[in-house]
Amino acid sequence: MSALAYRSPPSLETLYCDHHGWLQRWLHHRLGNACDAADLAHDTFVRLLAKPVGRDFSNFVQARAYLRTAAGGLCVDLWRRREIEQAWLQTLAAQPEAMAPSPEHQAIIIETLLEIGAMLSRLSQKAATAFIMAQVDGVPYRAIAVGLGVSERMVKKYIAQAMLQCALIQAGLAS
Repeated sequence: MSALAYRSPPSLETLYCDHHGWLQRWLHHRLGNACDAADLAHDTFVRLLAKPVGRDFSNFVQARAYLRTAAGGLCVDLWRRREIEQAWLQTLAAQPEAMAPSPEHQAIIIETLLEIGAMLSRLSQKAATAFIMAQVDGVPYRAIAVGLGVSERMVKKYIAQAMLQCALIQAGLAS
């Protein structure tokens, strides 16, 4: 880090060399785990490689602000995944041992739960609630409408929005 400003737009290699160590230390402080920090620092640069930023970084401050924001999002994703995994493990612990799915099946279930969570986060609160009430709890549309204080037609619209998101995930067009 000999200069605070870049003379020309930095390459990914330059960004990596200039900021990887700093980012990994920042993540280690935030996560309290060197292994997770190394993984997420790596994933941050992989994400930058896969989807280059639309603007050039003219200095270290801009580059680090972007990297910190991207890595922070990956931290949130990691924490969310761990919450879902923990809830799944608690659910499994309550089941008879003979009913436990294979480790591969467990991984598929956790990935599916993450996709559903991501899908629900793209919906309005009422649409997500309507979808859960209808699909998980089996509540009739009329009862959902009463519970949410909307018309039955609006419930149908909410369910259609959620189903569209599910179809996009199934087609690989959303995650």
